[in-house]
Amino acid sequence: MKEIRFFQTIQVRLIIIYVLLILIAMQVIGVYFVRTLESSFVSNSSDLMTKQVDLLSKFVEPYLSAIQEGNDEEGVRTYNDLDAVVKNLNTISNAEIQIIDANSKIVSTTSLGQQSLIGQKNTHTEVSRALQGVRNISGMAVNEAGTRLKVITMPVGSNGKVIGAVYMVASMEDLYTSINRINQILFSGTIIALALTALLGIVLAHTITHPIKEITKQAKAMADGDFNRQVKVLSQDEIGQLGSAFNNMTDRLKEALSQNEEEKEKLSSILSNMSDGVIATDDLGKVILMNLRATNMLMTGNRSELQDMNMSDLLGLPKDKVERYVLGEENSVRLDLNRSEDDEPMRARVTFSPIHRRGMGITGTIAVLQDITEQEKLEQARRDFVANVSHELRTPLTTIKSYMEALDDGALEDPELSQKFIGVVRNETERMIRLVNDLLHLSKLDSKQASIVKEWTDVKQMLEEVADRFAFQFQQKSIRIEVLAEEQLGPVWVDPDQIDQVLDNLVFNAIKYTPDGGLIELRASKVNDMVVELSVKDSGIGIPKRDIEHIFDRFYRVDKARSRVKGGTGLGLSIAREIIKAHGGVISIESEVNVGTLVKFTLLGAGRREIS
Repeated sequence: MKEIRFFQTIQVRLIIIYVLLILIAMQVIGVYFVRTLESSFVSNSSDLMTKQVDLLSKFVEPYLSAIQEGNDEEGVRTYNDLDAVVKNLNTISNAEIQIIDANSKIVSTTSLGQQSLIGQKNTHTEVSRALQGVRNISGMAVNEAGTRLKVITMPVGSNGKVIGAVYMVASMEDLYTSINRINQILFSGTIIALALTALLGIVLAHTITHPIKEITKQAKAMADGDFNRQVKVLSQDEIGQLGSAFNNMTDRLKEALSQNEEEKEKLSSILSNMSDGVIATDDLGKVILMNLRATNMLMTGNRSELQDMNMSDLLGLPKDKVERYVLGEENSVRLDLNRSEDDEPMRARVTFSPIHRRGMGITGTIAVLQDITEQEKLEQARRDFVANVSHELRTPLTTIKSYMEALDDGALEDPELSQKFIGVVRNETERMIRLVNDLLHLSKLDSKQASIVKEWTDVKQMLEEVADRFAFQFQQKSIRIEVLAEEQLGPVWVDPDQIDQVLDNLVFNAIKYTPDGGLIELRASKVNDMVVELSVKDSGIGIPKRDIEHIFDRFYRVDKARSRVKGGTGLGLSIAREIIKAHGGVISIESEVNVGTLVKFTLLGAGRREIS
């Protein structure tokens, strides 16, 4: 397997291709060169032998003519000359030469071992054709020893008369031996060239593949999340440009991923800190994302457990209704989310939106959960406020109208009765004026428009003044009043008129709901160097536990029948709470039925006034 991978590398492929190209080129050049060289050698050898045979034929012609004419003396002389020439040619060309007369008989031969052939006929086809007058007959032959031979035959004669022939046979082994040596040289050169080519190919392939390997390492590092490495650019060629482009791409990708991470963190931060819950599902309706607010609203515990939950199961809605809200015109629904037994149900508005992806249609759903519990409470409080104000104004107005009609019907003629009716009208009018004044005061406190003029005020003295103002009511109901203030208390930085109003309201309620012979305590104590706590405690009828949390609501009364015997406008405690809040303090109430009630509040700005 490793060998296959080795041969699959670009470097090995380049080396193989490079070597094969050189090998093919060398083979083509070698074959062409050897073939051309062989052809040239053979052609040159043939031309040389042809010239020798042609020259010899001219020397042989007088001898053969003398032999044919019967002139022995001239023939002997010519034969000697011919024999010398033939032997010289044999020495030069190392070829076997035969002189043949017109009857195909061998007259002379250069081969010492074949002198016995003289006088015998030469029956070779080339000789027969030459005696017929055909010139330049040549061919190749192979003897019994396997030696390649060149055969050339030339007719001897003139004026169209053939009197003999010259037959030459030369060995070509020396020529082919030279060609084989040249082939060996070419083969050796090819091997050396291929070795050098392979070495050079390795170097060149390394220069090409090394940057590619570096880019590959960088790509793997990028796949692992490391974008800090850079490819070394060593040249300005195509690979160098590729490395530069890759480095640029790495920087751009790093910047893009960094921006993506920032956007992801922003989105995660936004989702985590949203006041609304967000739930996202896939195309099958399974939850894939839920922010912390949605988890808290649904009280689902661990968000990792929601991966296999459906939106319909999570919200308690049928699946077909969820699909109808997602795809229909009405895309929102109000739900009561029951969290725990101790908490009251949460009212939530759930808005559904489909997730669209280009070319794929709807791929999921987003549900936004908005807590509208407080909004519903405020809406209900607004309706209750309008109803309460209407009720509080309607009752005195009805009373006034009734008595005014009675006066108009003749009661005005009776002085005693008319005075009584006018007194009722006056009381109801003052009641309406108090109600309107309380509403205006409360409105100013809500809008931060109420003027608060703070000054250093002695707490103990303020409590004693309150006790003095209600001394007559205490005496009427035989209620004992105790003012308990710590000695180390100093002055506080408050608006005395506003705090007097709070104390008056609390003491008035204490007197109103404390039976005859009861006890009311006014206390003041120092919590720390900056905070003073004041309290009003009575031994009255107390407040039921279920009503304590609503006691500071506007127009709220414990007596649901709104008895006029003990009821006021229902705004006193609301005004007291707003005044204390404006002073930076907190007011609270503790009560037990038939035991008593304790109302306490804190004031900031305690300390000793510096005397200049």
